[in-house]
Amino acid sequence: MSGLIGRGVERVDGRAKVTGAARYAADNEVTGVLHGFLVLSTVASGEITELDTTAALAAPGVVAVCTHQNLPPLTLPAFPYLKGFLPLHDTRIHHNGQPIAYVVAATLEQAQEAANLVRVGYRAERPVAHLAAALGEAFLPDPFRERPNEISRGDAEAAIERAEVRVEQSYSSPMMHHNPIEPHTTTAVWNGNSLTLYESAQGVVFTRAVVAKAFEKFGVRQEDVRIVSPYLGGGFGAKGPTWSHTLINAAAARMLGRPVKLVLTRAQMYTMNGHRAEYRRSLRLGATRRGRLTAIVDTSTAQLTRTETNILNSSESTVHLYACPNVHVRQLGARLDLPSSSYMRSPETTAHFGLETAMDELSHELGVDPVELRLRHHPTAGSHLADCYRLAGNAFGWDRRDPRPRSMRDGDEYVGWGVATEVHTYSAFPSTVALAIGVDGRATLRAATQEIGTGTYTVLTQVAADRLGMPMDQVTTLLGDTAFPPAALSAASATMPSVIGSVSRAAENARDAVVAIAVADPRSPLHGVPAADVVAEHGQLFARGDRDRRDSYRDVVARHGQAVEVTGSVLNTAGHSYGAVFVEVRFEPKLAALRVSRVVAAYDPGRVLNHRTARGQVIGGVTWGIGFALMERTVVDRDTARVVNANLSGYLVPVNADTPSVEAFFVDRPDPNSTALNARGFGETPGTGVPAAIGNAIFHATGRRLRDVPFTRDKLL
Repeated sequence: MSGLIGRGVERVDGRAKVTGAARYAADNEVTGVLHGFLVLSTVASGEITELDTTAALAAPGVVAVCTHQNLPPLTLPAFPYLKGFLPLHDTRIHHNGQPIAYVVAATLEQAQEAANLVRVGYRAERPVAHLAAALGEAFLPDPFRERPNEISRGDAEAAIERAEVRVEQSYSSPMMHHNPIEPHTTTAVWNGNSLTLYESAQGVVFTRAVVAKAFEKFGVRQEDVRIVSPYLGGGFGAKGPTWSHTLINAAAARMLGRPVKLVLTRAQMYTMNGHRAEYRRSLRLGATRRGRLTAIVDTSTAQLTRTETNILNSSESTVHLYACPNVHVRQLGARLDLPSSSYMRSPETTAHFGLETAMDELSHELGVDPVELRLRHHPTAGSHLADCYRLAGNAFGWDRRDPRPRSMRDGDEYVGWGVATEVHTYSAFPSTVALAIGVDGRATLRAATQEIGTGTYTVLTQVAADRLGMPMDQVTTLLGDTAFPPAALSAASATMPSVIGSVSRAAENARDAVVAIAVADPRSPLHGVPAADVVAEHGQLFARGDRDRRDSYRDVVARHGQAVEVTGSVLNTAGHSYGAVFVEVRFEPKLAALRVSRVVAAYDPGRVLNHRTARGQVIGGVTWGIGFALMERTVVDRDTARVVNANLSGYLVPVNADTPSVEAFFVDRPDPNSTALNARGFGETPGTGVPAAIGNAIFHATGRRLRDVPFTRDKLL
């Protein structure tokens, strides 16, 4: 071991990314590839009555126009395919922007031009496009992935009635979209019954399972499908599930016997690959006058579709975050004529925004400091949330806060300070990695997990090098290919808790195997030394008591004459990571101009494996939280159910000028229950509390409580 773990080492893939050497899915050059372009519906509900492809087929370069009339019929896959239907399989229209035809041509420009020539007739029905119009039809959906939508403990209704102090309010958040910088892309290459997909995917193993299921009636097995996705230009959950465009493109390539490539446009990404659903939430808190929570009743209503009932943004923090004897959570849904929703980074945020705002309202009603109220109800054994509040609160200067709204000013600006707990439920998936040490002494690590931009290549390389006792530049990590051992998808903050233990085990197995070869080889200076007495540092193997007796990985394996190959597989369990975020806002009342001027946060992610990449996740999470609170909103036309701001000029996200410097602190105490070198899943934790903290700071600055994000200027006037 070399002390690499925890150090903020630079990204091992950084140079490749900034020089253009990193190969993303659309960068793969395939001989003889055709190009596809989707034709999308212009109505949101109804039937196709006419579909004329004559002019499109006659256009220059066009090879085929795929429709429900000629596309090979596929099998509807289950999760992680989230849509309840397969487009281009019948005439039914379920949402505006649904694929209704797929033009394939020699060039992308020819396919785009021909797509404009497809003529479609509809029998349109009036859609329901906004949650408010369907609240009267809300219902309790069946459990999704064995997770119930109603949870109770104690008698919350009775406790609310008996409560000495009550807060009863409603909170809401709009539809939002992921907008990764890299659009969704897929290239399908068939060789007989074997399929290779160059795919922008957060989970190559999951994608393989979905694609194989879709083509099962053609005799395609999982082992016949290879998914290649070594780099992603962001995903944020949009590329976790497998979407219909991947299946349509693969079906077209099979039908034509030619490779076909599809890259979605920015506008198409607003209807093709999910979004954060619109939510309404009613929260009732009951407490004693002394400031003890006695009841929480949390009822939410989520935007669903006509074809599926998946509640994806759960109310987990209401259930487990604060100690309260009486809790009742109901997650309702209402059907709309809109595309399928999906997971979106930090999915708890929609529910957590309501809970953390309500806790602030309760603290104001009771006259109890917001931090003190939260710490009184911190129930989680084994976490260090109290340390997070201490670290961040001291750095922020919370003890200087005047609790009275509109009491803190700086010139013409009102200054507000707000706080919130951050919490995220991370997952863990079975993962195996392969590690080989070649005759050149270099190590190569392979795993079918992904690099989504969070630093996976770096941390996996760091851990392998540390456990091998090698310099990092002698370890190469290869990811994003189902030809490698199956490993976790890059979602639910699951990569590190799922894969790190397996990497550590594989590296230890490889080190032990090379040591065993050395001590058994009469040609080695280590011959006869007990294996337990050999240590590895900087690529060298030493006898613990006599460092003059040394050998190297390169020399041992070269004499052995062949690479040493091992695997590692360690199971982990899901859990939670916590944090505390303090936010300062400044409000200029004449223009109703608001800005976030300061953010200080502290986290308990177990052992920190790389302080640089962990801090990067905090900066990213805070930026996401600012977008959620102040800017992001997908606007849908009430009459057509069409997204009217399907671009980055109308769908606003924070840029550098909107984001202050972020101070990040880490408790950095190993979690004894984690097999990932005592680290927890962390990436999506920062940001979960930021929207509520901003709203709470706005109340402190202005005396006005906002409960509907985004907090736009019209709401502040």
